[in-house]
Amino acid sequence: MDGLNKSMYDIGTDNAFSIMARSNKLLTEGNDVINLCIGQPDFPTPKNIIEAACKAIRDGHHGYTPSNGMSSIREAVANYFERNNKTPIDPNNVLITPGGKAVIFYTMLMFGQPGVEIIIPNPGFMAYKSMVDYTGATPVNLPHKMENNFSFDADELLSLITDKTRLIVFNSPGNPTGGVVNEKEFEKLVDGLSKYPNIFILSDEIYSRIIFENNNHKSLLSYPQIKDQVIVLDGWSKTYAMTGWRLGYGIFPKKLIQFAEKLATNCHSCVNTATQYAGIEALSGPQDEVEKMIKEFKLRKDFMVEELNKIKNISCVNPGGAFYVFPQILKDNFTSQQISNELLEKKYLATVPGSSFGSEGEGFLRISYASKIKNLKRAIHLIEEFMSE
Repeated sequence: MDGLNKSMYDIGTDNAFSIMARSNKLLTEGNDVINLCIGQPDFPTPKNIIEAACKAIRDGHHGYTPSNGMSSIREAVANYFERNNKTPIDPNNVLITPGGKAVIFYTMLMFGQPGVEIIIPNPGFMAYKSMVDYTGATPVNLPHKMENNFSFDADELLSLITDKTRLIVFNSPGNPTGGVVNEKEFEKLVDGLSKYPNIFILSDEIYSRIIFENNNHKSLLSYPQIKDQVIVLDGWSKTYAMTGWRLGYGIFPKKLIQFAEKLATNCHSCVNTATQYAGIEALSGPQDEVEKMIKEFKLRKDFMVEELNKIKNISCVNPGGAFYVFPQILKDNFTSQQISNELLEKKYLATVPGSSFGSEGEGFLRISYASKIKNLKRAIHLIEEFMSE
């Protein structure tokens, strides 16, 4: 199209939303579809959080706020982060955003341009590569292998760094795999990065509270050697079942926060005011509902891993966090896209092909277990049927 920025042809999309739209259409046509494609908790937002938003509206809090967020919510984020990570942060380095994706968008706009390289996980969340491509930068894939529990090798990562590298993206626990990076691997990486003080790191920690077994989350911001190079992405969507509330945050180094705030001012002005009050209550109020959610996710995860591994030609590692399993599925010469299509169109089971998350995802499916156990049992039955045909 004449006059259109050529970068618009390079920007990708989120395949999970396309699959969700197709599954919803099948539902309206009278089909009993099980939707395990979208990454959102099936639990209601806790009542105390809802009430905080309603109270804010009743009290007349309906106007603009500062672009970086109300001081009270930025202070709540700082307190929450220090409580969970034993690392103090300055509330002035916090940017409140309409969902975590905005932090990805703004960070890529800061660093991405032709001639620059950005290292991203593969398989990894779709928005990373999509935004790198949009800016004209070159994405450099960091493989996350099944045999390594979908973590990465620090030596391999360090070998990918060149004089063109400006940004490295991490996501632990990870989407789509649920993989958790081993702390020893992070320590090795941090030691190696001491040689590269001008390379920044985007650490996507949106699933940091949803973690299982002996795994634990350690924020990259808690390593003093690199704290001035780290941007943390987190938010309320996954932990507090607030996906549709659109509330996230970024913690930026002091030298970057002014640029992030400028992008926010020009893009979204500020986040919905009542939602910010809800966010304060979520972080500062009771955490009982979060703990209940995590316990239920673990039960579902254990069920899915055990049952998938019983099916011939399927291998599924035990994810350390998030709410996805990422099984390898071998059937004839089917690609992961074909398997996902067949499951949706013939079995009415919505999943996401692993290839949507990068070349290393080929041969895998992302299955969200953020659904009731009765749906997961039926999903296993449908997958068994498909594999035996």
